[in-house]
Amino acid sequence: MIEAAMIWNEPNNKSHWDIELDPGWQRFAEMACLAGEAIGTAAPGLTRVLGGISPIDPVFIANMQARNVLAHVDAIAVHGFPLDWNHWMIDEWPDRLSEIRAVTDLPLWVSEVGVSTFGAEEVQEFGLRRTAELLSGRAERLHWYSLYDLPKAWPATTRHREAEGSSYYRHFHMGLLREDGSSKRAAKLFPELTPAFGICQWFHYEDHRLDDAVAWLKKFGVKYLRTGLSWADSFRPDALGWFDRQMRALEPFDVTVTFCFTPEHRGLVPHHTSPPAVADEFAVFCAAMVRRYASAGGGFAPVRVLPDIVGV
Repeated sequence: MIEAAMIWNEPNNKSHWDIELDPGWQRFAEMACLAGEAIGTAAPGLTRVLGGISPIDPVFIANMQARNVLAHVDAIAVHGFPLDWNHWMIDEWPDRLSEIRAVTDLPLWVSEVGVSTFGAEEVQEFGLRRTAELLSGRAERLHWYSLYDLPKAWPATTRHREAEGSSYYRHFHMGLLREDGSSKRAAKLFPELTPAFGICQWFHYEDHRLDDAVAWLKKFGVKYLRTGLSWADSFRPDALGWFDRQMRALEPFDVTVTFCFTPEHRGLVPHHTSPPAVADEFAVFCAAMVRRYASAGGGFAPVRVLPDIVGV
């Protein structure tokens, strides 16, 4: 079942939102308000989550409050990777959450937290155990990132890629499972933490790992899953067929669906990080997806949208 719809992913991170085109996040705020309203109309009662922020920044949340975004969502999400990318220590997790709780009363989700095996599998094993000690009971939802390593043949979703040095290559080692599906040391620990801990796993268009992923999630005892439906992918051939297959396979879990990634021909510039040229087009996509996949009847509802705005 769909338990939540997340509006974008890491909007305060230049790898996911072009901050140069929108330095004060005014365009993002307008888009997020329209999307929150559209989701609320299309699926009343569905939890709307502001896309997980990275870095964890209370000033950004205060900005969203001032721009009325928080009136259109039901929860705030954060992402943290202190052993890989953040400039703070893992033991600071409670303080980081307190910084966000100080500026909003909305429920707080940790929609991505993880540790890479870039240096050693023992680091991830320690990180998972210590993260559970620090976060259990301190957030309304916890999603470990991720189930699988990113295949080496696929690019990581960052703007500067190999120029980022080791920071880029850590993206490929975040899974509890290796690219070939074999398990790492931390995989043995993870079932002890479910169902309190969920998993965030992104699936690419026509991802060959989908069925195996479902089997592993069940084996681990996962209840909560976060994934995405890409607005950009909606313009691919038979996109709706792939979306249907993905969402049907994930029906055993409580799914948070993240909506993000601007189609190149719909942005101010031709890039997935670009603000849409027309703010309400993203809202149209979000509404179409929740009408189809969050319906109370359990079946997939028809999608009725303008074909030049949403590709399905």
